Amino acid sequence: MKSIKRTQRIISLLVLLFITGMALLIFKLVHESSFYMMNSDVHKLGYVYDRSGDVLFDGTGNGTYPDNHFLDVGNIIGDDKGQMNNTLVAQNLEKINNYSFNEGLLHNGGHAAIYTTLDHSANRAVYDAYGYMEGCTCAYNYKTGELLVCVSLPSLDVTKGYADLENFKSATLLSKNMFRTVPGSTQKVSTVISALEIMGSSRLFSKSYNCTGKFLNSSGADIDCHNPYGHGTQNIQEAFENSCNPFFAQLIEDSDMPLDRVKKQYEKMGYVLNGGKPTYININGIQCETASTTLEDPYEFRTQWGCIGQGDSLVSPIQLMMWESAIASANGKMTMPYLIDHITDTQGNEKEKAKTRLSDRIFSEKTADTIKQIMLTNGSDKYAYLISGYKIGVKSGTAQVNEGMKENSLLVGFVDEPDFPIAFCILIEDRASGYVTTEQIAQVLLDNLKNDF
Repeated sequence: MKSIKRTQRIISLLVLLFITGMALLIFKLVHESSFYMMNSDVHKLGYVYDRSGDVLFDGTGNGTYPDNHFLDVGNIIGDDKGQMNNTLVAQNLEKINNYSFNEGLLHNGGHAAIYTTLDHSANRAVYDAYGYMEGCTCAYNYKTGELLVCVSLPSLDVTKGYADLENFKSATLLSKNMFRTVPGSTQKVSTVISALEIMGSSRLFSKSYNCTGKFLNSSGADIDCHNPYGHGTQNIQEAFENSCNPFFAQLIEDSDMPLDRVKKQYEKMGYVLNGGKPTYININGIQCETASTTLEDPYEFRTQWGCIGQGDSLVSPIQLMMWESAIASANGKMTMPYLIDHITDTQGNEKEKAKTRLSDRIFSEKTADTIKQIMLTNGSDKYAYLISGYKIGVKSGTAQVNEGMKENSLLVGFVDEPDFPIAFCILIEDRASGYVTTEQIAQVLLDNLKNDF
């Protein structure tokens, strides 16, 4: 009798183990089948859409589109061909996998889709505005974090393939918005923020320095001004508007501006200093490089030049744009950008709805309000007739690249209107080779984004 009961218990245990094993197997099949299908030779992808439902990527390959329909967004949306890794599609393939355990492979596209925050028509208008020039432009809603424009030239229409890959222009397969560039005088925004955090508004505005067109610093090196005749004696507002290099070099040497505190503030804003380990901003799986510079000696040329926006200073356009959000919102916190608004699965069910996220505070609200007013005054004084119809705060920059052989133009800024909260960064490479200006790109950008609000 005992032997029968023992046998029954063993059989019951074996049955229980079998049922448990089958349940685990079914669970793995349901939840991991999508992964294995993605890595097979027969996977099918769904779509990527812009904010209004315009197709930005057609994984089925069944659609018919106008020639170069995807040209303006090719190197940020990407595809699944393995040529571009730091793109939306490459980093989010599983989200548009048209396979489910219950339905199998959906050859007609199904409902798997990524709905982005991009405005395709605005991206195309900005792309076209560059003409034959190259560079990049990014813009987002600084209240929500929705990335609306992310144009980088040169680019490609992914439907045309890569048969002519060896003849592609340099940087065709990447979005320059995500990679560091010489910021030029847009760096002075960071230096003014540091000065405000260290000495406060009253003391900073009480400072004045003379510009004769050149400043011989304490280590015997010349800091040249773009105006060879100089700007005379000026305060921080005037120097910001004039983008006066000698003023900012003298500010860095000022005893009220200890370098240790400058370094601390730069690090708080996300700079990697003096050869430190690079870090990245993650935007839906896309890696965006963070800023770096050298700050070692306040009396030495390289440090002063770095705070002015040359030397070793490098910043991605995306990060320049993000700093503008902390200024425009007047709270000292960056709004974190995102590209994916939501996704739908093969049943058409909405999933992973994006949420607005803010960074830690990178400077005080008082500093944010003061630098905001400095930039708005600059916008009113210098740019009202160049970018019309909007109340904007801006800072321009000229960046020497290729060992001074070429100059890039940059413009960072924001719109100070409650119903049109846009922050942006515009870069035009080799500005002397064409007729397009950053102000013209800004006008096209803002005029075309107005429809989204």
